[in-house]
Amino acid sequence: MIDLRLLRQDPDVVRASQRSRGDDPGLVDQVLDADARRRAALADFENLRAEQKALGKKVAAAQGAEKQTLLSHGKAIAEQVKALQADAEDAETTATALARRIGNVVEPGVPSGGEDDYVVLRHEGTPRDFAAEYGDDFQVRDHLEIGELLSAIDTERGAKVSGARFYYLTGLGARLELALLNAAVDLALRGGFTPVITPTLVKPEIMAGTGFLGAHADEIYRLEADDLYLVGTSEVALAGYHSNEILDLSAGPRRYAGWSACYRREAGSYGKDTRGIIRVHQFHKVEAFSYTTVEDAAAEHQRILGWEEQMLALVDLPYRVIDTAAGDLGSSAARKFDCEAWLPSQSRYLELTSTSNCTTYQARRLGIRERTADGEVRPVATLNGTLATTRWIVAILENHQLPDGSVRVPEGLRPYLGGLEVLEPTAAGGSSR
Repeated sequence: MIDLRLLRQDPDVVRASQRSRGDDPGLVDQVLDADARRRAALADFENLRAEQKALGKKVAAAQGAEKQTLLSHGKAIAEQVKALQADAEDAETTATALARRIGNVVEPGVPSGGEDDYVVLRHEGTPRDFAAEYGDDFQVRDHLEIGELLSAIDTERGAKVSGARFYYLTGLGARLELALLNAAVDLALRGGFTPVITPTLVKPEIMAGTGFLGAHADEIYRLEADDLYLVGTSEVALAGYHSNEILDLSAGPRRYAGWSACYRREAGSYGKDTRGIIRVHQFHKVEAFSYTTVEDAAAEHQRILGWEEQMLALVDLPYRVIDTAAGDLGSSAARKFDCEAWLPSQSRYLELTSTSNCTTYQARRLGIRERTADGEVRPVATLNGTLATTRWIVAILENHQLPDGSVRVPEGLRPYLGGLEVLEPTAAGGSSR
């Protein structure tokens, strides 16, 4: 939730943020109106409470008809006090509900616009020129064809058992995912992260607290009988880990690396990326999550981006870094950087990582605070970022493919695959040397 003090003191900043997101700036005025009604009701309530207490003293000293008159007046005041308290509570409920619909205030410099209005910050690495390597007749295989040659990906049986956008990773596919995730955990350990296996079912207040029950709530699976939600990222469980706590950040950020299964309905992706495992309902991910001070948040954001890029270098992928436009941020993020790897079969870039600075937005909702050196208690900043996920297999298979359908294993992953240098198909399925 946004800072109500900022909303009162500088509403134009919040209105401008709403406009850059493509959201309704009128929400700002609705919140301010409800907040003004709440404060007015509270002021009247306090005045009447003071009058009520003074009247109580007069009643104690009065006698006869005067006392009855004072008692009657006191009863009327009591009813007014009760009504004003109810008005204040109703206005507060309205203001809070409206404020929760306002996205985090975007950072200065974030591009305005929607999904296609990102800004490319830089390119790293060079996509392979397969025609130059193998001749003009070479046909680039996509990840599913390669995965099937290796007996690593089975979408047909995934659909048979669970429906569209489900799959099996088998043999080398399973080993490749575990190699990626274990490499991510090792990198996180070197960065001072505590590894965590997180719950994948969370309570509504935790899901709402992270900002995922807003405009994109239809992307989330809900277990109605238990009133629990399946997470789309371990960010949710990690954000809830310290809910309603006061943290000591005097030694620096608290960092966690969450390993979990993730579930997404992909409700808005009909017809998009239906082949293979690019856009699926279930996958695994290692997610970096940091709690830090407001002053350190921007620097921590750059550090998380740096760790993501170290992982991309480990698997030797060409990629670009983009500054995501405001309308594509999600409600919690004030800024988001994506790393997108080159996808040879489609001649486009594919998002592999995102890192978001959520400033104090999630912490305010979840009651996560820190105690500063001078004793002040205030909300912390939260940040998150992808260190590895199932989707990376897509880019690895395609970028490191060889003419015979085998795949060169990136050097950084070889220690996690028992020293394998090449994943090689056979007539019977996947084997390796």
